[in-house]
Amino acid sequence: MGSALVRELKTRSYDRLLTRSRSELDLRDQSAVNNFFKQERPEIVFLAAAKVGGIQANNTARWEFLYENLLIQNNILGNALASDVKQVVFFGSSCIYPKLASQPIREDYLLTGPLEPTNEPYAIAKIAGLKLVEAANQQYGHRWLSLMPTNLYGPGDNFDLESSHVLPAMIRKFHEAKAGSERGRRQPVKLWGTGTALREFLHVDDLARAACDLMTTGHSGLFNVGSGEELSIRELAGQVAEVVGYHGPVEWDSARPDGTPRKLLDSSKVRATGWAPRISLGSGLKQTYEWYLGNMPSLKD
Repeated sequence: MGSALVRELKTRSYDRLLTRSRSELDLRDQSAVNNFFKQERPEIVFLAAAKVGGIQANNTARWEFLYENLLIQNNILGNALASDVKQVVFFGSSCIYPKLASQPIREDYLLTGPLEPTNEPYAIAKIAGLKLVEAANQQYGHRWLSLMPTNLYGPGDNFDLESSHVLPAMIRKFHEAKAGSERGRRQPVKLWGTGTALREFLHVDDLARAACDLMTTGHSGLFNVGSGEELSIRELAGQVAEVVGYHGPVEWDSARPDGTPRKLLDSSKVRATGWAPRISLGSGLKQTYEWYLGNMPSLKD
């Protein structure tokens, strides 16, 4: 998400971008973040940094997903408020909504039911972040934004099988299975769950464009940002396999969790501002796989 924002901001002629790598600035360190704000005095803040991962990572590192995300958010948003930053865009996640929320999910469904247990710590952290944004607007008169995107994918994604989300994990699994088959080591691709869960996916460049559009037009508050198109995880697997060129068997491990059964966002609020996604899932998958092939040389084999 961060690299997509940088790409979009550069196309809009923002030439004074303040970026730091993890090694340069640990956002969990309150003192370091405080010094950064004092020295750089940012005018606009996009908070895309977070500890993220798929079902397995969320469910096994529950302390880290709650604690580290709270630290990051509190440090950035607290310093943004203290520095009187007028424009902040906070990125959350669709997992903030109840597990069994009515579909499509509207912004006002927040806190109307229990969360999905496997990613509850991450969701609670993100809810805390958007409530800080809400409080800054109500109490101090700011016009900060909270964007709740659906499942994101695109160049720069995390393809680590232990911590990645479903789509990049599929790309890597199908690619490695294809490479194995070409070497005579034909093994099935093993995927979690039953494949029946429904999801929508949005290219990161479309989200970056939405964030910049809303920021420059002065909107504030909470906005869902989704593609409006959903498909089953099984259907997604078929599309990924086709893009990668894998034609072997696929096995589904029904003993593994599916997660929330359906998660389709109502993005009518952001669409009413004039934004709409431009990158289809088909073309986005091809672009992402091409990026993977060109940027993950250690995984090609």
